Amino acid sequence: MINLRPILLITGSLLLVIAASMLIPAIVDIYYGNEDWMAFVAAAFFTCFIGGVMVFSNQGEVKNFTVKQTFFLTTFSWFAIAIFSTLPFMLSELKMSFTDSFFESMSGLTTTGSTVMVGLDNAPPGILLWRALLNGIGGVGIIVFALAVLPMLRIGGMQLFRSESSDKTDKILPRATQIAGVIGYTYVLLVFLCFAAFWWAGMGPFDAICHSLATIATGGFSTKDASFGYFNSALLDYICVVFMLLGSMPFLLYVQMTQGNFRAFFKDSQVQWFLLITFFCISAVTCWMVMDQAMPFWEALRRVSFNLVSVITTTGFASTDYNQWGSFAVIMFFMCTVMGGCTGSTTGGIKVFRHQVLFETAKAQISRLIQPHGIFLPQFNKKPITDAVTNSVMSFFILFALSFTVLAVLLSLTGLDFITSMSSAAQALSNTGPGLGNIVGPAGNFSTLSDPAKWMLAIGMLIGRLEIFTVLVLFSPYFWRE
Repeated sequence: MINLRPILLITGSLLLVIAASMLIPAIVDIYYGNEDWMAFVAAAFFTCFIGGVMVFSNQGEVKNFTVKQTFFLTTFSWFAIAIFSTLPFMLSELKMSFTDSFFESMSGLTTTGSTVMVGLDNAPPGILLWRALLNGIGGVGIIVFALAVLPMLRIGGMQLFRSESSDKTDKILPRATQIAGVIGYTYVLLVFLCFAAFWWAGMGPFDAICHSLATIATGGFSTKDASFGYFNSALLDYICVVFMLLGSMPFLLYVQMTQGNFRAFFKDSQVQWFLLITFFCISAVTCWMVMDQAMPFWEALRRVSFNLVSVITTTGFASTDYNQWGSFAVIMFFMCTVMGGCTGSTTGGIKVFRHQVLFETAKAQISRLIQPHGIFLPQFNKKPITDAVTNSVMSFFILFALSFTVLAVLLSLTGLDFITSMSSAAQALSNTGPGLGNIVGPAGNFSTLSDPAKWMLAIGMLIGRLEIFTVLVLFSPYFWRE
């Protein structure tokens, strides 16, 4: 059996952080004179009590942290945090159901950005800030905290980091706490710079802080029903594009930049691929909008750049209903939905790294067919790709396709049409936010879906955020054998 004491200890510590985070929206509600501050205080007290019990009842030094414990901790902690994060939604004046609250909290923590809330323009400020904080916590907050706590418990932190993220970057600092600290500082700095830029460009301070958290976390929760389109500002759109791209870059490259290695960022092949793919998609859709939709070039460039970057970085903001842009544009947006950003970032999706591995492996195989006696090794950043990495990537593609198919079929059984089922499954597993069609597209939301569909999508978000293996391995009988 798995020793649950260290798992409960760490999860309890994370719940204490969540409880403390609930006090921030409470203070905001007090400032604005909204009575929902009592809901946040009550939720914080209950979460703190449960977290404290878990921490104090499981004290003790842990010398070794097994792989099984790591996998179980990662999934269990995310699920537990999502459960307790529902309390403010349920206790607030909105009186949301448990299903809707869980969907909203899971969407926030997994940085998906799908929402069931209607009337965001008039929603309590504390709730709006809480949604933004869930995006921020889900981005890198949990990873950073885990990396900071585990070494204190004499547990190797890098193992957890790699189980939660597909990042394969070499260890560039001797201690996981150092990496956690630098990533945390970098994250906070990016949020602050984004907030300052939004505020300078004309966004109000409250909207600016909420949208900056959602932007850097590539979470996509907005304070407006019309999402980013509410502001109707080209300057804000382009600023958001820049920071969405910064949030989708590998954060460990930022760590290297703090050590003076500025070339690492620009020499990384994954970054190069991601930017080239993004540029190609923007160019293709912009040309389509100019030629087929007769949209003026600069207007097309602005609209396409914002919405396509939002989708490919899995942020989920929308400034217009791109469902109305024609078949080619819709297909491109669907492809970008599952593309994803770079590994080691806050983005979801398949990730560019895996596409690179697949491409390099295919190229090597074709070369062997042409020259049977030649030696061709697939490479990533000028380093050979091992068979273990190749097999892992191939397995991920298979499991992603299988999970997508199963989820889409199950959603169709709830009465959803083909487009809604397919796009909802894709956006959930990719943590993108809006789907396609009139129901869950950029002009709609997920409030009209049935409760079973919402639960399926919430679980899909978790599976996608933890990159499938981490969750599905728990359902293997071999995992639970001694």
